[in-house]
Amino acid sequence: MKIILLGAGQVGGTVAEHLAIEANDITIVDSDPGRLRELQDRLDIRTIEGKASYPSVLERAGAQDADLLIAVTNSDEVNMIGCQLAHTLFNVPTKIARVREHDYLRKGGEIFKNQAIPVDVLISPELLVTRHIQRLLQHPGALQVLDFAEGQAQLVAVKAYYGGPLVGREISYLRAHMPAVDTRVAAIFRQDRPIIPQGNTVIEADDEVFFIAARRDIRAVMSELRRLDNPYKRIIIAGGGNIGARLAASIESQFQVKIIERNIQRCNLLAKTLDKTIVLHGSVSDRDLLVEENIEDTDVFLALTNDDEANIMASMLAKRLGARTVMTLINNPAYVDLVQGGVIDIAISPQQTTISSLLTHVRRGDVAAVHSLRRGAAEALEAVAHGDKRSSKVVGRAIEEIDLPPGTTIGAIIRNDEVLIAHDDVVIENGDHVILFLVDKRRIREVERLFQVGLAFF
Repeated sequence: MKIILLGAGQVGGTVAEHLAIEANDITIVDSDPGRLRELQDRLDIRTIEGKASYPSVLERAGAQDADLLIAVTNSDEVNMIGCQLAHTLFNVPTKIARVREHDYLRKGGEIFKNQAIPVDVLISPELLVTRHIQRLLQHPGALQVLDFAEGQAQLVAVKAYYGGPLVGREISYLRAHMPAVDTRVAAIFRQDRPIIPQGNTVIEADDEVFFIAARRDIRAVMSELRRLDNPYKRIIIAGGGNIGARLAASIESQFQVKIIERNIQRCNLLAKTLDKTIVLHGSVSDRDLLVEENIEDTDVFLALTNDDEANIMASMLAKRLGARTVMTLINNPAYVDLVQGGVIDIAISPQQTTISSLLTHVRRGDVAAVHSLRRGAAEALEAVAHGDKRSSKVVGRAIEEIDLPPGTTIGAIIRNDEVLIAHDDVVIENGDHVILFLVDKRRIREVERLFQVGLAFF
């Protein structure tokens, strides 16, 4: 696939990394020559220096025969103009734009269409991060919660703790112990090494376990791997920017929410627009303010400012002062592995949530959802099976008969709104949504070929 990326910032660079290793033809456009040299030294990509909204620059980038344009510069307006030119001048089939300004998004249905600004896929990092945090708040103790089939099934990552009923036992024990609950352990990461689970695989303490189940069964399965945390009630949000404000508005009816913001004008705006949230003026790393606001009784401290270092320091302070769970927004990918699992319970990466949304539209075949996991090393995807036994490599076959690439497991099948956990004798039918987990993302092309329909189907 020939892909043009507008913007070589953190999101653009990370997207280029993900796509370049999958044998795509990538051209990245940016006005910063130093950043372009840095990416070209590491990746097998082509770079074009110039302003992403100029027709001549898009022409030099090869827009006339591109399959996909992804606009992720730091300017909403440049991203929108880039998509407009790609459509009007070069007839690029698919155009994706990152847009952050709420004022544009509020009128998205009227603005982003071929008759106005032709953007096929609109991506809002703030909205994606907000939804990601909401899912984590709904499942205390989870490291990651991913939706499939519009939330009917969920893939959840948890850290196995000493004392969990399943810890120290074989996975097959789970089915005997919980006969009324159907689940599948999709993968285990032990000291950052992936393990493809078998029935006789023993779960150890500190394993990062990914399991899939129907939404209604998630809490029951989590209880087998760790002591269940009490539901969250009291939330402190550090930072009243776009993400902090959007999150507060979406959860203030369910939780007791306080938001700390250092800009007094922003505080006044938040106080007017939020209904139940308590708005506090001050620094997110002010020890006296945190103590005064009973940080020791806080269930979740969320550091969501635009400054990674401020978020990390505020989170460390909050944890030391007694906050039960600390979640921290970190834009620099290099920091994520350094901090998660120590003082900071969960590091939230806007790049990873954005990339997951982008990959859904890059994958070949009928793919309904993609989630990038483990900082891009692993992937979970929801592929739709089409055809019959003659034209498809999966339809009409039991799961045990499918020649899956190494490191790939099928976790569940969604059929007519029913969640079927993937056991060996389950036969895949035309129209099934198949949820797969890949511990080695380099195998993605093999998985895509599995779901391609042969000519016999037509």
